[in-house]
This record gives sequence, structure tokens and C-alpha cells, in this order.
Amino acid sequence: MEHQHTENKETRAGHKMSNMHHGANPSMEMAGHNHHAMMIADFKKRFYVVLILTIPIMLLSTMIQHFIKVDWQFAGSQYILFALSTVVFFYGGFPFLKGLVDEVKAKNPGMMFLIGFAITVAYIYSVAIVFGLQGMDFFWELATLILIMLLGHWIEMKSVAGASKELELLVQLMPADAHMVMPNMVHDVKTDTLKENDIILVKPGEKVAADGIILEGESYLNESMLTGESKPVQKVKGDKVIAGAVNGNGSIKVTVTHAAKDSYLSQVIKLVDDAQKSKSQTQLLADKAARWLTIIALVTGIATFLYWYLTGQALAFAMERMVTVIVICCPHALGLAVPLVVAKSTALSAKNGLLIKNRTAFENSRKITTIVFDKTGTLTVGRFEVSKIVSLQKEFNENEIIRLASALEQKSEHPIATGILQKAKDLSITVPETENFNAITGKGVEATVEGEKILVVSPGYLKENNLAIPEGFNANDTETVVFVIVNNELAGYIALSDEIRPEAAEAIKTLKENNIKSILLTGDNNKVAKSVSDVLGMDSFIAEVLPHQKLEKIKDLQSNGEFVAMTGDGVNDAPALAIADVGIAVGSGSDIAAETAGIVLVNSNPKDVVNLILFGKATYRKMIQNLIWATGYNVIALPLAAGVLYKQGILLSPAAGAVLMTVSTVVVAINASFLKVKK
Repeated sequence: MEHQHTENKETRAGHKMSNMHHGANPSMEMAGHNHHAMMIADFKKRFYVVLILTIPIMLLSTMIQHFIKVDWQFAGSQYILFALSTVVFFYGGFPFLKGLVDEVKAKNPGMMFLIGFAITVAYIYSVAIVFGLQGMDFFWELATLILIMLLGHWIEMKSVAGASKELELLVQLMPADAHMVMPNMVHDVKTDTLKENDIILVKPGEKVAADGIILEGESYLNESMLTGESKPVQKVKGDKVIAGAVNGNGSIKVTVTHAAKDSYLSQVIKLVDDAQKSKSQTQLLADKAARWLTIIALVTGIATFLYWYLTGQALAFAMERMVTVIVICCPHALGLAVPLVVAKSTALSAKNGLLIKNRTAFENSRKITTIVFDKTGTLTVGRFEVSKIVSLQKEFNENEIIRLASALEQKSEHPIATGILQKAKDLSITVPETENFNAITGKGVEATVEGEKILVVSPGYLKENNLAIPEGFNANDTETVVFVIVNNELAGYIALSDEIRPEAAEAIKTLKENNIKSILLTGDNNKVAKSVSDVLGMDSFIAEVLPHQKLEKIKDLQSNGEFVAMTGDGVNDAPALAIADVGIAVGSGSDIAAETAGIVLVNSNPKDVVNLILFGKATYRKMIQNLIWATGYNVIALPLAAGVLYKQGILLSPAAGAVLMTVSTVVVAINASFLKVKK
């Protein structure tokens, strides 16, 4: 996230926040963090050295002695003053002088150029006084100016480190070691040496070292730091686990699915890092403003000097006004106004299961007027459960109908198949083998089970083959029905329903309160779509649309002046997610590669969509507050520094200017730190 004024400056006070994060490798992340910590320590050390030297400089200064009405001058005292000030200038001022050189080389003058220029002017002028020029030296102003600048940078760097702390916490989630299961022993290895198909043991209370699938055992896992979901989740054999999740009180063995660098957590860290470095429109605006402020500082500084000098003021007075103007104008606060909020919001989002891939999309979420929801898996659980089993022949009881249907469905990944197999498991039914299995496209499946020809088909198949729908057949609007046919005779039917998420109604209600319309867009039939839409109190629904038609529906809404967000599962909804003003991929779990979406929600919880919009608004508000403060402070302080109220006896010293500049930077940092995700 290097903004315009801070490129090429390792010494800058962590403005180059990306120093903390170099890619997705956690060990590299920590190296970046250590570098940042070393820079903070360096500024701290320089500050204390300068503080100690400033005391004798102040006492030896002619102006200070005049002020406290004493005379401590002695032969050669000005040379001691010169020597101490030279140390302060070169040692204390080194980060700023180096920054000045770097910015000149990059042809991009910014904050470091301004500070470096101001202290150099003050130093050279004071040295000229020592060696014969008439006037008052500037040594005490120089020392206090560098002292306050170092303090300001040190405080600011700590604020920057604080804003990026959430990312560092994500890095620390990955345990350093893992218990690798060997044929006859358990051996501790470094996490980053794990590879696909290794087996690891996760003991109670430990963190999971790698993404994988449970091979043995069961436990409750706390994934809140990764998904924002506060409740521990039950995990049994065959379930996926995410690296960094905290194991409950069960011991589990996990088959590793990929190396540490490809883990979900590493991808999240990389994603957060990329988003923090990427620039949105707001940040580009701040960069432009900071660049203009640099130009204004130099022009105003020189103009101030010329005005006072040419109107008969002493050279020292004119120099002091110029230095104060340039210091006050350093666009520090402005340069940090947006990046600090970006760092904080991106990392906070990741902790709450909102992964921002595109900063502009995130900031645009405040403009959303209509949200289009995909149904399955977003507003509904996405898990079909058997709601009733009806037998139509005496020889086939309910268990037999489930037994035969589950035999055919055991090879399918379809949600309906999963629902039927789950019911067989709940009833402890042994599923028989099948032969001659065949899928009937869009209508169902057929196979031979124990010598009998079995079909599991949709109502559409009955109509096409002129099979009468049985008397007394009833299914409610939200149920999906499959018929079981044995040797061309209708044996019974199974009704399944996809449960509406308990959080969905509350999410839709909150959207209404925020004047955002909600529309259901689904491939399901009209009856089911209307039922779900009515239950949730949505504004409207569009049913029976194929994936490619979703795109057209989004375009229609946009042409009516709506700012549209689309939420979908990122696979068949990809074109619609891409064309929407804000694309939100939901429930992608550990597959963050929902390429077309600007934002990925780890959980499929519709309340997260609402959280996202509210957080997007809060983030934008913080950015604007910071920009107003950073520019407003300059508008008031600059004329005072230039001496507009000099005749009224109001004049800012360079040190007071430096204090004001530091305070304004710290205010911006503190304001950014108050950003929270409201749930």
C-alpha cells in the first residue's frame, strides 16, 4: 500500500505498511514484521539520544538565555553548541535526510523531502551565523524540531503497527510445529514441511497445522478467528478442517490436503496483504491531495520567506517563518488518512469472514440500492432434508423406499441424493449395491438393485411417460419431490425440503431498514421461489432462470438505475457476479478463488452481507473524517505559520509547528483505530 509520498523509504515511519507483509508465506510475514519492529526501535533510540543533547543545546542558546534572563556565554560556547547541533542534525536527522535523497532520486518529492529541506535550511543558516554571518542562530529550534519529528514518527509507526496487528495475528494462527503420524511413531515436524497426503495428529486444545480431511476421531473445532463464526463446529470423519482452527476436547487424525503455503489461512493472509496494498478511488484522491500539499508547502514556504525578508524583517525571522510553514505543511496526516483505515478494515474484515479482494468494490458497497440473492446455500441452508416418505404399495414400507432410493443415489453428489443418503444413515439402513447404473439427464437415475429395475425420478418424468400422479399426492410449495418406480410400478415418493436459514429473515429486515431492496434470483420453480420470498418478506423474486440468464437480469436492474450487488456461490453465478456493481461470492469456504467476485464471504450467512454493507459505510466514513481533519488542520495552521496574525502577536515557532503536525498525524491514527465491525 505504498502511497505516492512514501515510496523508496525504508526509513519512513512504517508508512510503507507493506514492509510488514511480503506475500503469503507466514515466515516471510514475520520477517517483515521484525523489520518494522527494528525501525520502531531505531526511531526510539534516535529520539532519546537527541533528547539528551537538546538539553545542553537549549541552555547554551543565546535566545533561551535572553528569555530566562541569564548569561552563560563563555569563550568557545558557540562552537560547543555547533558541535552538539551537528550531531543532532546528522544522527537525529538521518532518516529525514536519507528520505530527502530517496525522494529526489525518485523524482517524487514528498514528506521526507519537506522535513529534510526544512532542517537543512535551519542548520546551514545557523552554521553561517557561527562563522561570521550577523543574526541569531537556529540551533535550539533545529534540535527541538528534529526531536519532535522523531517522536512523531515513533508514535506514528506504533499506530501503523497497531493497524496491521490483525494481519500479524492471522500469521500467528499457524502453529510452528505439527505431530506427523509415521507407521510406528508420532514425530514432531515443522508445519511448513508438511505436504499433501501426510497424516497429522491434532491433540485436544491444539491448533490444526494444515488444511485437511479428518481420517479418524471427532471433535468440536473453533474456527472463529478464520470465519467469524463464534460457535465451535462439530467435525467428524470425512469433514474438512482449516489450518489455524483450535481443536476442542477430542483427538483427531487429519490427512493433509495441501502444503502450508497453499492453505486457506495463507491465502487469506495473501489476500489481506494484496487488498491493503491495492488502491481504491478514495486512496488515489488522498495521494493526489498529498502531492498538491507538497507543492503548496514549497511554494508557500519560499513566498513567505521572500515576503518577510523583502518587507524589512531580519533574515532569521524570514528563515524561521519559511521553516515553520514547510514543517506544518508536511502532508503526514493526509498521507496516512486512508492507508491506516485500509489496513485496519481489511484485516478486521478477514477476522470476521469477509475477504476483500477489490478495495473499490468494498468501498462501493455503501452505494448499493438492490441486493440480488441466489437462493440455495445463501438464503436457504443448501442442504435438502427428507420431510416425508409416502408408500403407495403395501409391500414397500417407508424404510424400503429409502433403502432402494439410497442405493441409486449413493453415486451422486446432488443435494437431493445427499438428503436421501443422510436419511438412510439416520434410520441405520444398509445401502445395497447397484448394477447397470444410468443417469436420465435432468429427470433422475435408474439401476438394477437385487435383480429389480429401480428408477428415482422427478414429477416431469411421470408426465413425459404418461404415468399417473397418484391420488392424494400433496407436496407444499417449498418441497422438492422424487418418485421411486420398481419394475415400472410406482412404489412411493420422497419429499425433501431445503430449510430457510434462521438468520435470513433478520438480514432482509435490516436491509429494508437501510432502504436496500432484496430480490431473489433462482433456477428453482415459481412456487418455491414465491414461498421463500414471501416467508422472508423480500421485495420480489425472479424464478426459473438459467445461470447465463442471471447476467441479463442484473443488467436489467442496472439499466433501471439500481446499484446492484449480486450474491452467489461463485461457480454458476460467475458471469452475474462479474457484471454486478459489487460481486459477493458466498460460502466459498476454503476455496477463495471465486475469481470474479470483489468480496468473498467465508460463511454462507446472509447476515454477513448486511455486515459487509454496514462495515463498508463505516470504513468510508472513517476515511472521509480523516481526510477532512488532515486537510482542515493545514488550512488553519498554514496561515498562522506564515505569520498572518503576526501584528496581533500570534506566531507559531518551528517546534510548535512540528507539535501540531505530530498531533494531527496521531489524531488520524487514533480515529482509524476506532473502526469496528458491527454485528
